[in-house]
Amino acid sequence: MKQNLAKLIEHTNQSFEITKDIVNACMDAKGKDINVLDVSKVFGMSDYFVVVSGRSDRQVQGISNRILESLEKNGLSPVSIEGFDDGQWVLIDCGDVVAHIFYEPMRSHYDIESLWFKAQRLDLKKHFKVGPKALEAA
Repeated sequence: MKQNLAKLIEHTNQSFEITKDIVNACMDAKGKDINVLDVSKVFGMSDYFVVVSGRSDRQVQGISNRILESLEKNGLSPVSIEGFDDGQWVLIDCGDVVAHIFYEPMRSHYDIESLWFKAQRLDLKKHFKVGPKALEAA
């Protein structure tokens, strides 16, 4: 039986591992402009936001599916999924980790990174050991 992430995650180490899985899933699905925001000090409900873009609504759905497959592979299920059918802005709420998958024009319109300007942006190369080739593909 899958576990609800909100009940499973007890501390930041677990949420960081889930964040790494989500980032890897985004890269596998050729997500563009992947950002990870550490919102733990400015938002009491989550530790991390993963923000990624897709070049079309279909790619947004594909990235979302890859994230969901990765969670399922680890025996986890999200608390909530919003916006999947439209593929413009999909939000996958995993409790302490929230993935925002945007169609590119929607991402620039909502500019979520600017809304959370006080959150620390994590360097993918440093924190997730992502190589330069992976960043170029993304």
